[in-house]
Amino acid sequence: MSADHTNSRTPKANSMRTPLGKVRKFGPAGSGTSDFWRQRITGVAMTLLILPVVVVIMMLLGRNQAGAAQILGSPLIALTMILFIIASALHMKIGMQVVLEDYVQNEKLKLVSIMANNFFSLAVALAAIFAIFKLSSGV
Repeated sequence: MSADHTNSRTPKANSMRTPLGKVRKFGPAGSGTSDFWRQRITGVAMTLLILPVVVVIMMLLGRNQAGAAQILGSPLIALTMILFIIASALHMKIGMQVVLEDYVQNEKLKLVSIMANNFFSLAVALAAIFAIFKLSSGV
């Protein structure tokens, strides 16, 4: 091997990229900042929506299905509940995905786990939204 052989991973001398720019996207997940911000946004959304959701849940206590349908029949209340469900499901999905990416070492198991997490989060959100629609329509 000759002495002037260079490693393909060493930066070229004429590169104007900063050290941070050279290592960006080389982390274990490859895209940490977008998940970080989505997690924060869904957290803020849930924080803003928790008080109205708790009030609605307290209004639903002790009511039968007809009473629940009457309360959830209001478009504003149904929309508030659906927005909370969507924010919660996204927050749950992102949080579990970060844990799986950080702690599952086997790549195949990691892929299967992340896919299962995505399907589970979607199934929970769709089931809850369907229940809200069904109760709000009075069927």
